[in-house]
Amino acid sequence: MLTLVVCGAPLATRAGEVADALRERWSVSVVVTEAASQWYAEPSEHDRPRPELVVACPLTFNTANKVAAGIMDTSAAGALCDALGAGVPVVAVPMVNNRLWGHPVWASTLRTLAGAGVRFVDPRSGRVGDPVPVQSGTGPEVVAAFDPAWVVAALG
Repeated sequence: MLTLVVCGAPLATRAGEVADALRERWSVSVVVTEAASQWYAEPSEHDRPRPELVVACPLTFNTANKVAAGIMDTSAAGALCDALGAGVPVVAVPMVNNRLWGHPVWASTLRTLAGAGVRFVDPRSGRVGDPVPVQSGTGPEVVAAFDPAWVVAALG
């Protein structure tokens, strides 16, 4: 079982394709933030089994900061907090623009998540490693170039 967490960023328009790619190897449940619902309309499942893997695609500034602080005020943040607390592997595709990247708490959030074992996938290249910001205003280009296979590859 794998849980796909979809947060509210333009890359959420590709979440259906990510879910389909993941379903080729896993049984997938989807958790959608309220902000993501404008881009991705699949309903979330409420009584889902605990996942063996969790993917956050896209992972937003808001949700990442909540998870790093242990705030479980949404089902998406709750799924990610639960996974980190239980030692469940998490792969995240952060879509955070360069304007937010400089926020004073962001570096700490990234260190906390990386220290908990989160693997980051660059939404522009599929590279796994240290995350980098998305240039503000380039959302449509990032969405168009994104390959859902990158997420599957990052899971191993």
